[in-house]
Amino acid sequence: MTETSAPHDTPVVGWIGLGDQGLPMARAIAEAAFPLHVWARRPASLGALAGVAYQAAGSVEELAASCDIVALCVGTDEDVEGLVERMLPHLRAHTVVVNHGTGVPATAIRLTERCAERGIAVVDAPVSGGRPAAEEKRLTTMVGGPEDAVQRCRPVFDAFSAHVVHLGGSGSGQTAKLFNNALLMLNQRSVADIVALAARMNLDLGALVEVLKLGSASSAALSLLNTMVRTDNVEHLSKVEALDMELFDRAMRDAGIEAGEVIERGLSGARGLPDLLARLNA
Repeated sequence: MTETSAPHDTPVVGWIGLGDQGLPMARAIAEAAFPLHVWARRPASLGALAGVAYQAAGSVEELAASCDIVALCVGTDEDVEGLVERMLPHLRAHTVVVNHGTGVPATAIRLTERCAERGIAVVDAPVSGGRPAAEEKRLTTMVGGPEDAVQRCRPVFDAFSAHVVHLGGSGSGQTAKLFNNALLMLNQRSVADIVALAARMNLDLGALVEVLKLGSASSAALSLLNTMVRTDNVEHLSKVEALDMELFDRAMRDAGIEAGEVIERGLSGARGLPDLLARLNA
């Protein structure tokens, strides 16, 4: 494994998280000629980076000490905070820590305050589009954090994104992602309502969904059915969506906003996804 040749002022990017979206994002960064350092809990997972240049870090601490930007694409806020605490004594001043995972705004703000004590910036940059968009380098990246830190990271984000939107200060990227996810689940519930009514009229549900995709009713909730949302993964996706709605609930409570009706309907859309797909494929 060798470093990619790059200009002297090109930032060294550290990466943690080689999951469904994280792996193609890391590959895109290496393919864009950024020097890439990677740490993985399971060293065997590094094999998925075959064909691109990277340097394996022996520890989180080693990764922290060698990089200008450290990006995390891991499962939960707790994972992110635990890793940052391990890295913090080893991060150089002016390093930028980027969280690409989905979490609550309060965590982004807390990390920002914690890292600022050591002169380190934090950017929250969750992504939308799923693995297909990550592989095709057309993710939408929703960014919160200080302008100067965001601009330093922008070329890295461009490596895997079709759209990069800076929404404001710390936590605003996470807020946008939670609204994005909530609206998808609300739309799924609306699709389920329409499909249930159409079934009572004995319509061809598959044909109906296809024509709705072509008309003004089109939405991601429709287009994902039987494409990204399939019988082999729908149960898993339903559970992930329900967890995302719980994060949305927590964020609204933290902000002192009553959103019970939206949360209830969104959870219904998430939990009803398997039944919706089964009805369409009956």
